[in-house]
Amino acid sequence: MSNYLTNNDSERPAAPKRRRKLWLASGVAGLTGVVSLAAVGVATGAGAVGADGLKWATAQVSMDGDQGADREDKGREGEQGREDREGRDRNDKDRNDKNRDHKDRGKEVPCDSDKLIQAIVFANNNHGAELNLAKDCTYKLTRSDNYGNGLPVIKERITLKGHDTKIVRDATAEHFRILNVAGGGHLTLKGLTIKNGQTLHRKMTETVSAEAVWSRYSNSVEATAAATAGKPYLPLLQAEPKGAAAAEAAAAKTDAGALDEPKPNDGAGILVQPGGSADIEKSHIVENQAGGNGGGIANFGKTSLRHTTVADNTAFFFGGGILNAGVLKVEESHIKHNNAGIGGGGISNGAPGIHHRDVDGGTMWIEKSEISGNDTIGFGGGLLDIEGNTTIKHSKITDNDAVIAGGGIAAAKHSQLYLYKVTIAKNTTVGVGGGMALAFGATTTAEKTEVKENVAGFFGGGVFNLFSTVTFRDSEIVGNRAVGPIGIGGGIFNVFGKVNLHDTKVANNFSTLKPGGVFNYGGKVNVDDKSAIKGNKPTNCKGSPSPVPNCFG
Repeated sequence: MSNYLTNNDSERPAAPKRRRKLWLASGVAGLTGVVSLAAVGVATGAGAVGADGLKWATAQVSMDGDQGADREDKGREGEQGREDREGRDRNDKDRNDKNRDHKDRGKEVPCDSDKLIQAIVFANNNHGAELNLAKDCTYKLTRSDNYGNGLPVIKERITLKGHDTKIVRDATAEHFRILNVAGGGHLTLKGLTIKNGQTLHRKMTETVSAEAVWSRYSNSVEATAAATAGKPYLPLLQAEPKGAAAAEAAAAKTDAGALDEPKPNDGAGILVQPGGSADIEKSHIVENQAGGNGGGIANFGKTSLRHTTVADNTAFFFGGGILNAGVLKVEESHIKHNNAGIGGGGISNGAPGIHHRDVDGGTMWIEKSEISGNDTIGFGGGLLDIEGNTTIKHSKITDNDAVIAGGGIAAAKHSQLYLYKVTIAKNTTVGVGGGMALAFGATTTAEKTEVKENVAGFFGGGVFNLFSTVTFRDSEIVGNRAVGPIGIGGGIFNVFGKVNLHDTKVANNFSTLKPGGVFNYGGKVNVDDKSAIKGNKPTNCKGSPSPVPNCFG
């Protein structure tokens, strides 16, 4: 393989002189994993330059003749002399233009995984590069470095551009992620599929259940069990979450200094470390499996997705599709059919700590996108937010499932959610909050938003709100159901929280027990004159100790 080297402006002499194109005959020893470049020699009239000090030189051509001829040329300054100089200038300009065009086109990488590894190593050592990967090619990775990365860690500004191109971990290979972006590195992906990355499960001395983690924010699991047994359940909901104190005590004894840092098993497809960044366009992140968090992507830096699909990924803990602990922007993309063992089947903005402190959620924007068909045995089938800041606009969260809480969305621990023209529909949970489960200090504002046709087995077919604040403006909460034997609050179930309804309709919701529309216990529900609570079965509202205002029947 040969590489064309452009001119080095820093070594160019002051006067225009002819340059010679230099081609490198490079011998490269490449293995998947740790790869070193062999010595690279440049054959020139002056000898060879080793790879460690690789520079490209300018071949200098002198115009020596006899002194008489020089004096004659100097005296003439005729038309022919000017034409010769202008011709040389045009030739130099053409060569420089070709060199710039060559650089803009980027480096072509043959359909060979070793060649891809070599190209990334070279780019890291030479201030980055644009690498054009082979069309319709599958780069199959079979080995990794000592840190569980199938490709060299991205340390510079590197673009990987493909066309129906795949980078895949071989199914028979040891566990490793595909891509890792270090602090200061910037990765751009265009037209690629990243597939089958796999990181090892973390070894734990004790089993941690999804119920135990959710108990840090809500006692809904204990309350539903009490209701099923015919025992009082509301005192359990209003009590301090039983798992909160235990979680804080356990975290204090563990790696308290490693806040918001990725663990070795996070991000099976792509890991973006703090200080790193990634732009992913027209790509597919599919079928990756993380032994920790972030099956497809774990972002601790700054990442954007455009026209991209994140699908069929799995995380042992949180963020089946994506874990975010940095800055994440998702535009015109689809997060679908991902799975998480404890929470955030599609996306987890933050993650409760498992034998370490919580990873606080970062800042997340989602626009013109769909989060659909994701699931978890815990909470937040479509999306989970733990102490993060999430904005969602012009998007759909549909057909997601969570066993414990929040089929569509779960949010807790002072998370901030803003929804604008969002459809939350046809999500399900066996537990509470078919559409949304808000607990332990979450704050949510929803404008021009639909919460419809969601299903819960117990409380809050549309919305479950516990010790949190939710405001709906110009919105609809319709056709939701709480269908279990103890199903209550088909539309909204509110306990010691605050619900504000402005120009909002709560209609045609159903629950097994009264009321089908809005249930309130110990909290506050504000309903303005432009709002309507109607057509819910078996009744519209029930409030204790005070009734729900502007609600009849």
